[in-house]
Amino acid sequence: MATDRPKPLPIYGKGDNIRDWLYVVDHADALLLVVQKGELGRSYNIGGENERSNLELVKTLCAILDRLQPKAGSGSYADQITFVADRPGHDARYAIDPSRIRNELGWRPSVTVEEGLEKTVQWYLDNESWWRPLQNRTGVGQRLGVKA
Repeated sequence: MATDRPKPLPIYGKGDNIRDWLYVVDHADALLLVVQKGELGRSYNIGGENERSNLELVKTLCAILDRLQPKAGSGSYADQITFVADRPGHDARYAIDPSRIRNELGWRPSVTVEEGLEKTVQWYLDNESWWRPLQNRTGVGQRLGVKA
C-alpha cells in the first residue's frame, strides 16, 4: 500500500463517532446461519459487540500497517490522519443489539475487531494485483452523494 506521496487519512469531525465493527467473514457466517437455522420471518441483528470510535479504528489500522508494511523512511501511517468538517446530521453512534442471534442461534464473532482488521489488512497486502486496477475506475476517490 506504499505510495510515492502519502495521502491524508480524513476523519470526520474529531473522529469520536462510534460504530460496531465486524469482520466480514463473521458477517457472512452469521448470514448463512440465519438462512440455515433462523426462524422464518424473524429478524436477527448481526453485530460484533466491538464498538470503537472512528479515530480508534483508524489508529488501529495505522498501527497494523506500521507493523506489517512500515512506511518508507520513517514515521507512522497515523501521521497522515487529518480531520475534516463533519457531515450535517452525522449520527454520533450506531448501536446493534445482537442478543437474539446470540441467544437463539448461538452465534458470536469468531475474532476480535483487532484480529479482523489485521486479517483484512493482510489480505489487501497479499492481493494488491487484484484490487489496485480497481482504483482507476470512474468515481474512485471522489466523495459521492453530496449533490442533489
